Amino acid sequence: MSAATVSPLLSLSPELSAALQERIEHSLRCIVGANITTHYGVSAASLSLFHQAIAGKDVNEDPTVIIDFRRTVPVTDYESYKPFVAKFFSRPCRQSELENLLAPGLPSFIAISSSTTGNKPKLFAKYPRGWSNTPPSFAKLSHPTNSGKVAYIYCFGYRELLEVVGENREVMKKIPVCIGTCGGVRDAQNWSVETDNARMGITIPSHVSPWATGFITHHRSFLLIHALFALSEPTLERFIITFLTFFVDLIHHVQDDWDMLITGMRDGVIPDIDHIDHVRSYLQVNFRANPQRAEELRTIGPPLTCPAWAQRVWPNLNTLVSICSGTFAIVIPQVRSVLGPNVLIQNVGYGCTESIMGKSLNVGDTETFVLETADVIEFLDTSEALVHDNILQAVRLSIPSFCDPSVDVFLLKWDLQPGKCYQPVATTQDGLWRYLIDDIIQVNGFDPRNGSPVFKFYGRKNLAIRFPYAAITEAHLVSVVRAINREDIVNVQEFTAVVDQREFPQTVGFFLEIVGDVGRTAKLGRQIAFEALVATNEEHQLAFNTGRLRLPTIRIVESGTFAEYRLWRAECMKAGIGQIKVPVVMSDQGQQEWIAERVVAEL
Repeated sequence: MSAATVSPLLSLSPELSAALQERIEHSLRCIVGANITTHYGVSAASLSLFHQAIAGKDVNEDPTVIIDFRRTVPVTDYESYKPFVAKFFSRPCRQSELENLLAPGLPSFIAISSSTTGNKPKLFAKYPRGWSNTPPSFAKLSHPTNSGKVAYIYCFGYRELLEVVGENREVMKKIPVCIGTCGGVRDAQNWSVETDNARMGITIPSHVSPWATGFITHHRSFLLIHALFALSEPTLERFIITFLTFFVDLIHHVQDDWDMLITGMRDGVIPDIDHIDHVRSYLQVNFRANPQRAEELRTIGPPLTCPAWAQRVWPNLNTLVSICSGTFAIVIPQVRSVLGPNVLIQNVGYGCTESIMGKSLNVGDTETFVLETADVIEFLDTSEALVHDNILQAVRLSIPSFCDPSVDVFLLKWDLQPGKCYQPVATTQDGLWRYLIDDIIQVNGFDPRNGSPVFKFYGRKNLAIRFPYAAITEAHLVSVVRAINREDIVNVQEFTAVVDQREFPQTVGFFLEIVGDVGRTAKLGRQIAFEALVATNEEHQLAFNTGRLRLPTIRIVESGTFAEYRLWRAECMKAGIGQIKVPVVMSDQGQQEWIAERVVAEL
């Protein structure tokens, strides 16, 4: 029986408002009480006024501590935490220096973000939560309670392993440096790195792929091995995969290597795929010959030969769980054509490396979320200055009778307004204090069940292109164009960029209108563009090395193309031509096709 559709309220009743305020303030007291005595809590300059305000108070019981927090704690950014995170990479990693650094104890893992500081990814210490402090929707999706077969396509490898040592140099804990989904699932499932070897030769109950598959680092090889085991299981019910674009990649790799996969299944031999030698033996012991299934699949044919292919291959398939909102929603039509109409596409939720913040409001709605988090989320109106006096709460705050309202005027700010855009501000169990998230959300209303804000992801601030492993800003794209804008390559007059998916893997594609002819070393343009891209974020090099990115593409359009574009768009929109700008990133498919028709050369 399907759940009833939840429609958001446009305003909160006094009862819902009071209940929501109580929940938020209870969570805030718990976080403040736990983290105020950490090394960061004690020494950070940003918390000095807060310390003065709460001197002599019981932070766990005194209700005025909440008011002190909102009055004195400023908005923070990554630079405030960067010196503390750097301590985890000192050698040796001393327990005495790292314990209780940002939150109580030692982290479970260090999460690698897709955003950057300089040309390096931001890193965040993530502390143990377990299922009790994991938002219920994320826990349910990541750890389904039914016994059906699941293709669990997550990476369990890590970039680096930090060994924390005690006074006698004995190793007290190993902390992996990894992507957030890897670390989060490991933490919730209690899959520590110390016990990895015990799992290497097994398949986790209900999973179809062996544990060792999660340690393949090359993108194509990782997806092909997962596909091989998924294809071998006719009773598969669910896919759980990080990003929806990965499922599209998987389908294309299956299409390209169909005969190899079918032959391996028929013979019971793991195919000769690059970059898997370190786990091949663990894969092989979990793989059996299945000529009947191989013949059945050969009769059906590869994915792109018929609509709703997945329903023929896996008749019991009912759900695909993935991050599929925002820019990742672009591929939903492609995925739907493969899955057919009866398979639910479900969003894993809304969050970022810093905090898991929301779940889907309604099953099947991949764009609308309701706030559900173990952290505390406040909001900044995007039209206001980024200062703590402008931070809004989810509800209109009631001021205790013992406080003088004239002292804390900012407490009288109204609650969130449906239709307006905000930036989330997170105070987390992991030790972030009023940390400004780079996302922009649009509030739609409030959940009638508990009053929590309902919202949609509006965009990433300053973001132009979002790849699964990295965020690319307009400034990054401009720096790439500047690198190739030289006499011996091309003299760029105007440009736009796209996500180029003409071949796999995808990459950044540039359309350039140039002055004169291409230069004598134009053939080096793609390599120089790649080097400039890597200079903005070193994660691009790793993505290239592991088969998730190819060199940027550069296409030259005929002279006058962008002037013609402005005229064309003005006519389509019935707007003045002076109102039309060429976007730095062209995401509309029709516009991409229009400009592609005007290409005269490709480097």
